[in-house]
Amino acid sequence: MPGFWGRLLDIDLSSQRHKIYEIPGLIYRMFIGGRGLATWILWRELGDKWENIDPLGPENILLVLTGPLTGYYPGGVKVIISGKSPQSNGVVGSAVSTELSIHLKAAGYDGLIIRGVSKDPVYLYIDDEKIEYRDASRIWGRDAVETLKYLREDTKIDFRREGAKPWPPSIYVGPAGENLVRTASVNAKWSHGAGYGGYGAVFGSKKLKAVVVRGRGPLPEVSDSEKFLSLRKEIISLIMKDYHMKHWGTPLGIYYTGAATSSEPIRNWQEEWHDVREYSHWELETRYWVRRYWSDYSCPLSCMKVSYVEENGEIYLTDGPDYEMAAYLGSNLGIFDIRSVVKLSAEADRLGLCGIQTGNVMGFAFELFEKGIITKDDLGYELRWGEYECAKKLMDDITYRKGFGKILAEGTYRAALQIAKLKSLDPSEVLKYAVQSKGIGIGAHGIRSKADYPQPIAYVASVQGGDHTSVAGLPINTQESETWKVFLDSAVICMFTGFNVPEEKILDIFNAVTGWRVSKEELYREIGPRILSIQRILLLLGGPDVYWDPRIHDENPKKFYEPLPSGPFKGWKADPEEVRKLKIQYFGELGWDEYGIPREETLNKLGIGYVSSAVTRIKKRLGLD
Repeated sequence: MPGFWGRLLDIDLSSQRHKIYEIPGLIYRMFIGGRGLATWILWRELGDKWENIDPLGPENILLVLTGPLTGYYPGGVKVIISGKSPQSNGVVGSAVSTELSIHLKAAGYDGLIIRGVSKDPVYLYIDDEKIEYRDASRIWGRDAVETLKYLREDTKIDFRREGAKPWPPSIYVGPAGENLVRTASVNAKWSHGAGYGGYGAVFGSKKLKAVVVRGRGPLPEVSDSEKFLSLRKEIISLIMKDYHMKHWGTPLGIYYTGAATSSEPIRNWQEEWHDVREYSHWELETRYWVRRYWSDYSCPLSCMKVSYVEENGEIYLTDGPDYEMAAYLGSNLGIFDIRSVVKLSAEADRLGLCGIQTGNVMGFAFELFEKGIITKDDLGYELRWGEYECAKKLMDDITYRKGFGKILAEGTYRAALQIAKLKSLDPSEVLKYAVQSKGIGIGAHGIRSKADYPQPIAYVASVQGGDHTSVAGLPINTQESETWKVFLDSAVICMFTGFNVPEEKILDIFNAVTGWRVSKEELYREIGPRILSIQRILLLLGGPDVYWDPRIHDENPKKFYEPLPSGPFKGWKADPEEVRKLKIQYFGELGWDEYGIPREETLNKLGIGYVSSAVTRIKKRLGLD
């Protein structure tokens, strides 16, 4: 099959055995790869018992998947990490940039299925057809920098001779993942992370520290090489014309998102507007960037920037920090000193924490302290807006599950329930400060001003909850819909490199590689809804500790219905009646009922009628049968 090998490497950590897992061509045609293929595999392997699968238990499986455009689309290389999410109890396709993805394909695999639990800490070393289960006890407990140094030495890659990067093509976890922190990321290099979903904790639950892959073979052939090469050249030119992303990347949003669109989290979303000019990409650019253009493999955009701070003999090195990290570890905590933000971002990288999800739960804790719900007696110290030291202390406590950090390590939603119980409060009295959607912290883009994410159902209707990279929107046959985002995650390309490329061009190169004739109509009306429908079903199945009721949980955080207190959009807020109507309309366009439950006729039309048994289980639990 052009663009595919048609096989995954199926690894059992319990027995340290492996085999080939073959994927029929029809399944690729229906689910593409990456996030879509992950959804199909998870249903096939775990769907019948989904509600009873503990995401951090031995039955969960971990997926590391490429897509048909991996290595072909000229915009970097990413891999999708998936499994049953420890945050949402559903399926999240979490992307991270890493050369491991192209090495997987060069080794002859479209991805990995990782099962079971290793007896002792282990890391996987895949060298074409040679699979090794290497002892990781020496790096268990080590941070990102120490882990990468060890992997570089242990794999003995001759970087000069092979022309490789000065780190092995790998993904790994830090101490947060080892300690089963639900906001732990799966990292690559020293500062990339797949943070949404909490899959770092799944690595930790399996005693898996890292995966290193070296592939020396060719990629699968493409269907139409002449058309492919012509389109590749054209797309490179279009990507390079995205001037603002190329020169400033997402740090451009640090000042702009607050000052211009009033949609940046400030003190746990109590505000969304600021005019602090020192808190901006200008400050980073002139004082802290030591490398302005940094690309992953084959990416002409070079939107990543490297920041460096040296203080008291400590070195803090981080990517950007990108907008999301800067917002959640900066203004969200009341910190507007950009130097402190660089340091916190570097610390999150080092510890293996998702800056978005961990920043979300930290801001939640800061506001609970402000409101007197948690106290110094609970924490052992005070949480004061704008203070770096207490933020750093709280981050460490979460990573190592120390003291109150043990509760916060469960993520914002579960922490809110535990705190309510601890304080003998009604859960609603704590949850009103939790800015999350179905267990996943909202990305750093508010909806109240309608100037950034203009659709108020962006997070409400997303099958990935608070994931800002996979928001819902109308109409469903446009890039506003999650149907487009699920395509990007399934073909596995970086959304940033698609901003300046028409969707027709992306589909053209996709078809040139695969030999298919996927039209926009098929993408928006069949492929996207097919994947989203199974994701939605698995999300609503949930369990075993948390279940979602669409009548309650398909809703924005309560703060988004409160008026913005300042700035040019002062007084603006989400309208609950508008949200209700748009949600029902969106569900209807996807062929789902008013509760967002896929209709039986829709499942049959999409060729996935075999999941209708799960719909029966969902309705029975909700009392809707």
